[in-house]
Amino acid sequence: MNPQTLAEAASRAMWENDSASQALGMELIKVSPGHAEILMKIRADMTNGHKTCHGGFIFSLADSAFAFACNSHNQKTVAHHCSITYIAPAFEADSLTACANEISRSGRSGIYDITITNQSNEIIAHFRGHSRTIKGVHVALAD
Repeated sequence: MNPQTLAEAASRAMWENDSASQALGMELIKVSPGHAEILMKIRADMTNGHKTCHGGFIFSLADSAFAFACNSHNQKTVAHHCSITYIAPAFEADSLTACANEISRSGRSGIYDITITNQSNEIIAHFRGHSRTIKGVHVALAD
């Protein structure tokens, strides 16, 4: 199986069990080795007292893109450390896209940068995730 086909198969297997991302209305747009893009439309119930998108939902979007990017190599991988910097507010009815890119992957550790933009391609936040591989794969490969 080539790396692209494997990334797609691993993401399908993960998506089937990802109740959180599905419940938030996320849509997996694209996946390739070390890369993932996820879209989420901001609903009224995702806004806070300032009538802007609650930061936790933006973090969740970025974290989901991070998860799909770092698991795209078919090795089960979890977050080890994450940080986010909010740049601009998002509002109800905005469509946010989280674009995750692998920066480094060595041994059991990886570093991923995720940029969250709105429908006008304005940057809403930057997220950096550090990953750690664990035992297991998403898709069993024939010997």
